[in-house]
Amino acid sequence: MHSESSPLGEFDLIQRFFKAGADAMRSNNEKVIALGIGDDCALLTPVAGEEIAITSDMLVAGRHFFVDANPELLGRKALAVNLSDLAAMGAQPLGFTLAIALPTVDELWLGAFAKGLFAIANQYSCPLIGGDTTAGPLTISITAFGSIPTGKAIRRSGAKVGDDIWVSGTVGDARLALAALRHEIHLPESDLKQIEHRMHSPTPRIGLGIRVRDSASAALDISDGLLGDLQHILKQSQVSAEIFLDQLPKSATLHKQSEDIQNQFAARGGDDYEICFTAPAEKRNSINEISKALNLPLTKIGRITDKVSAIEKLSLLNKNGDLLDDAITAALLKSFDHFAK
Repeated sequence: MHSESSPLGEFDLIQRFFKAGADAMRSNNEKVIALGIGDDCALLTPVAGEEIAITSDMLVAGRHFFVDANPELLGRKALAVNLSDLAAMGAQPLGFTLAIALPTVDELWLGAFAKGLFAIANQYSCPLIGGDTTAGPLTISITAFGSIPTGKAIRRSGAKVGDDIWVSGTVGDARLALAALRHEIHLPESDLKQIEHRMHSPTPRIGLGIRVRDSASAALDISDGLLGDLQHILKQSQVSAEIFLDQLPKSATLHKQSEDIQNQFAARGGDDYEICFTAPAEKRNSINEISKALNLPLTKIGRITDKVSAIEKLSLLNKNGDLLDDAITAALLKSFDHFAK
């Protein structure tokens, strides 16, 4: 983030970069948002027969993004990762709050950040309704609100024995882009351009989440790695599962890499923000129709195998249906941990 002296104070900053954009969007959502920026609290008016979904994510410079990251893309990603959580539960976005700590008030940086933020906010009809600003290490915290018909939220705890396990889009590209930018691997510039957006500008699958409400038994979004995140469904549903490793959906760019890199990045890469969900086998046709309607690949990668009461197990199989070695499986099941050394 570039430093630039500025006379802007906290409230001037909010007024200049965030309030106008927020007010313009709120006028289109007045049935739900009774009061937005400008008071001690925002006011939401829930619709009868609907529940409010609430999620919060924090992005810290040097931990979740490069310190010199493009601010416009960062603005998009900051909101997108929260909308991805709403998508996983089948929620329609309503609005969000923004709390941001800034090392300095850089007007050029703030202008670009706000542009990216409001671009995705407008795309998904999710207006800014409040928040806070302060001085400090660059940190962005967003809380997003969504609406779901009562009883229709897709929870992590609903997977049943015999359910198929599905994943949207492709996985592993964000990790591949990160590896290239860190110079861990060499990637031709043309290949990096094909996938870099997966890391910097993920697509929240809002439409998918809403459409699979009546098909999915459990779901979550993939932030810390597909197989590691899937284990949250297994734990909360108290079930075990098996996954065919060769069926994990990968892009043509990732397919150019060695089989080991393909498997590692697709299985545990993280930052994909696709949706992993379970659904009864009889829902396969309806899920394939949803895939066609959204022009979004939905791939069946495994199934729920057993009901357990204590320790859930995720087994990995090769293309011949044989179990992978325990050491290989353990390595692929390890997901990102913010506090790991």
